[in-house]
Amino acid sequence: MEKEQDQRSEINDFEETETNDNKVTTPEEAEEGNKEKNHEEKILELEDKLARSFAEMENQRRRFEKEKDEAFEYGGFSFAKEALGLLDNLERSKQILKNDDSLINSEALKKTLEHFEIINKDLIFIFEKNNIRPIESLNKKLDPNFHQAMIEIEDEKNEPGTIIQEIQKGFTIKNRLLRPSLVGVSKKKESKDPKNEEKEEK
Repeated sequence: MEKEQDQRSEINDFEETETNDNKVTTPEEAEEGNKEKNHEEKILELEDKLARSFAEMENQRRRFEKEKDEAFEYGGFSFAKEALGLLDNLERSKQILKNDDSLINSEALKKTLEHFEIINKDLIFIFEKNNIRPIESLNKKLDPNFHQAMIEIEDEKNEPGTIIQEIQKGFTIKNRLLRPSLVGVSKKKESKDPKNEEKEEK
C-alpha cells in the first residue's frame, strides 16, 4: 500500500511540474509585465532627467557667482581705460611745452612742468589705490601678453627683442590687462654685403 501511495504522489508531482512548465502566458499577463517594465524605465528616465537638471542648475549658479565676482572686481574696467587718456594728454602737453622754442629755459616752463609732475603723480597714486598699475617695459624682454611692438630699432648693446623705447605706457587692473605698452624693440644691425656696396659705389 505504501508503495502505491508513493507512486501516486510522484505521478501527481510530475503532472503539476509538467503543467507549470507548459503553462501559457496570456496576452493580458504579458501586457501587465510590459507595463511594469515601462514603469521602471520611466522612473529611471525621470531620475536621470532630474539629476541632469540639478547639475545644470549647479553649473548656472557657479557661472552666476563667477560673473557677479568679475562684475564687482572689474566693474570700473571701462572707466579706468578711459581715464588713462588723462595721463596720455598730460604727457603730450608736457612734450609740446618742452619743444616750444619760446619757452625753453624759462621760469614759466619750469613751474608748469612741476605742476604737471604733481598732477601725474596724483593720478598714478589714485590708479594704484584702485589696483591699476603701470607695466614695466624698458630693458625688459618683449612679452606679447603685456607689450605691443610698434617699431624695431637697430641696436648692438641689447639682445634682439629687448624693449629700448616706450611709446605709450601700458597698465593692468588686478592682473588683467587694461591696455598693452606700445614699445620699440631692439634688433641686430643688418650686415651689408661687400659686393652690394661695390655695386653701389660704381
